[in-house]
Amino acid sequence: SIHSGESPNPCSCLKQRWGNFLPSARPILRASYLAWRLISIFNGNLYRFNWRISYAANDFLAPAIREKSLDSPCIVPCSHYLCLMTLRLKPYLRSITIDHRSIPDEEVFPFHIPAIRALKTLAFHEDVTFLVGENGSGKSTLIEAIALKMGFGAEGGTKNVQFSSVDTDSGLHRHLHLERSYKPPSDYYFLRAESFYNVATYMEGTGYLRGYGGKSLHEQSHGESFMATLTHKLQGHGFYIFDEPEAALSPARQLAALVAIHELVKQNSQLIIATHSPILMAYPNAKIYLLGEDGIEQVAYTDTEHYKVTKSFLDDHERMVGLLLRED
Repeated sequence: SIHSGESPNPCSCLKQRWGNFLPSARPILRASYLAWRLISIFNGNLYRFNWRISYAANDFLAPAIREKSLDSPCIVPCSHYLCLMTLRLKPYLRSITIDHRSIPDEEVFPFHIPAIRALKTLAFHEDVTFLVGENGSGKSTLIEAIALKMGFGAEGGTKNVQFSSVDTDSGLHRHLHLERSYKPPSDYYFLRAESFYNVATYMEGTGYLRGYGGKSLHEQSHGESFMATLTHKLQGHGFYIFDEPEAALSPARQLAALVAIHELVKQNSQLIIATHSPILMAYPNAKIYLLGEDGIEQVAYTDTEHYKVTKSFLDDHERMVGLLLRED
């Protein structure tokens, strides 16, 4: 038609140009379309699935929200499926909050302790959190309150061990609110050094020692029974509270306990530990809270008095002993 002087037909030109290309491109175009459809369906299903989770969470949390309670799983409704990633398993215990308004008298024990008086909210590491400080700073008091609020007995052990030889309840746990994970751990244990003898006696009475390695805890040394608990009783995927576990352990056994703690962390466990041991608190990436006269503050391991005093003594023990024992 060009040679005849007529104007070319655009449609026929396109057909002629694309006619040879379309047959070979058709499989590619079809595959691209199917891939687009699959991605759209996948995203849509995730979006709808995420909102079902959010609505279910809201239904579950509604009573607690109406009562203004924090003692429930903390789940925030998501606007799109990427928010599913915020539903993290750990930490099982995310934080504690003290309701100071419910305390009738803050001048009595334990509310007059500076660290307790200043405490509002304390957030925990997903693996290991240490509470450190001088004697009388409130470490064990706070640990006991957390344990009681979590459902443990005052003497320690699993949640099934509910007895008390002496009433040591400070009442602090009644004023605590807990923020927890959406899913509870599968294992629990409260290891309290000062009352572990009583727990061992209780377990002897029940005859259930298989979980502790099958051997009488009273037929072992204090340190050996502690290590039997760490290595046999604690199964992982758990929430564990330790109150001064180093009390029964030699330095070598403290190093072994550090390894046991790491094995528990690798098995998706969370630990909250009150300690004076510079060996234990050296656990990598742990959160360390110092309880003192100025309240509670997070500190680095090398900034703790435990590390500084121990290092100074070991670097020059003769000089340190001479200064301490010098007669003026």
